[in-house]
Amino acid sequence: MDEELSALLINCTLKPSPAESSTDVLGQQVLDALAEHGVSGDSIRAVDHDIRPGVQTDMGDGDQWPSLRERVLAADILVFATPTWMGQHSSVAQRVLERLDAELSETDDQGRPILFDKVALSVVVGNEDGAHHISAIVFQSLSDVGFTIPAQASIYWNGEAMQSTDYKDLPTTPEKVAQTISTGAANAAHLAKLLRGKGYPA
Repeated sequence: MDEELSALLINCTLKPSPAESSTDVLGQQVLDALAEHGVSGDSIRAVDHDIRPGVQTDMGDGDQWPSLRERVLAADILVFATPTWMGQHSSVAQRVLERLDAELSETDDQGRPILFDKVALSVVVGNEDGAHHISAIVFQSLSDVGFTIPAQASIYWNGEAMQSTDYKDLPTTPEKVAQTISTGAANAAHLAKLLRGKGYPA
């Protein structure tokens, strides 16, 4: 019970490293807020890896998802971060969700879905509307495969439509975004600790 909790940020930006990413900036702010609650953080930029299309845990032929999947399984909290394009989550985010679908058939030693007792936060950023729609899709998908969603777990920033200012270009974090980061991180850490102490029944 006293073991440190861990979080994994999956950044689903379309920009390969080392390009700057607003999704990365907001996602890292969430990891920093989780750290204030004793949660260690790690991150993946999904586009940097060869994640093959499919709904199996291993699609073979150079598929790099299996090693990334091990990091998902090792974390107590998943921070799922995506930019907004054309009002939708990114194609990279969709690829990751499709690969997580394989976990529906995976069970632990108690016969429960393998992602039970894990918590998920949604991070959405973009210069157009769509954050609520995207979070709804992300949360439904992650809940389906076993993640638990804390209260007020959707952390987002919508810039002014058709303008050029990105989240990473803001001089300071907007007050409401900062409040949501703080609340979402606190609730996720609290819930993860509870589930670590006493998980769902078999």
